[in-house]
Amino acid sequence: MKQQRDNETDSKSSICEVLEILGAKWAFLVIAELAKGPRRFKQLQRDVVVIKTQSLTDTLRHLEQTGVVHREVYPTVPVTVEYSLTEKGMDFQAALREMDKWVMKWGNKQAGSTS
Repeated sequence: MKQQRDNETDSKSSICEVLEILGAKWAFLVIAELAKGPRRFKQLQRDVVVIKTQSLTDTLRHLEQTGVVHREVYPTVPVTVEYSLTEKGMDFQAALREMDKWVMKWGNKQAGSTS
């Protein structure tokens, strides 16, 4: 019984750790978009129009701090900044695919529906 409780606690703390890393409300959308390839801020903004400018900025900063996103600054006039996924961010794609499968199966179904 103690083993089961320890496993449940480990599972809950793992989920909490994932949520802390991804944290930001829009992190999943940003990661999914960057999985298509590196993007400049304005490109991301156009691609994920539901995210307000400040929220996108905050999300990118958070993902950069947690090692999911890499920010590259190019010394051009004006300065060019490009965002891409790190290895850690790319590795998260498997989890996103599984979440997508889950949504396809359950996303539009009413609670308690068996069909």
